[in-house]
Amino acid sequence: MSLEQEPLIKEVISYLRVKGAPQAISFYQKVFGAKETFRLSEPSGRVGHAELEIGGCKVMLSDEYPEHDILGPESLGGVAAAMYLQVDNVDQLWADVIAAGATVVTPLADQFYGERSGKIRDPFGHHWMLSETIEQLSMEEMQKRFDAMFTSA
Repeated sequence: MSLEQEPLIKEVISYLRVKGAPQAISFYQKVFGAKETFRLSEPSGRVGHAELEIGGCKVMLSDEYPEHDILGPESLGGVAAAMYLQVDNVDQLWADVIAAGATVVTPLADQFYGERSGKIRDPFGHHWMLSETIEQLSMEEMQKRFDAMFTSA
């Protein structure tokens, strides 16, 4: 593909796999204001596919399907990626998410790169980084602060 051509990728969508998709959907609605826009459920209640809107972005999810090697964090023993939410009031969202049953992975704190952020694990094993911009920084200033972390003892 040359630079003059249109990109082949239309959008990037996160797809979460969980044990207990109906409960996960309720949790995401409660703590992140997710809006469910679509759901396919088996007669047993197992969710084959659901679509949510969180902060104007689409997030897809399904229950686990071990017979198709579709497993969530609980079955795999962890995650390799995290969802990142940029918000206006991270302290309030943090309190709400913890009260709803999430656990702290990395405490909420002011960061060198001008954000107040932390990481939680939802009750279904997924990690969510919650962040609010508290200071507008240039890339040069961020690099300077990052470098300082390795030179100070």
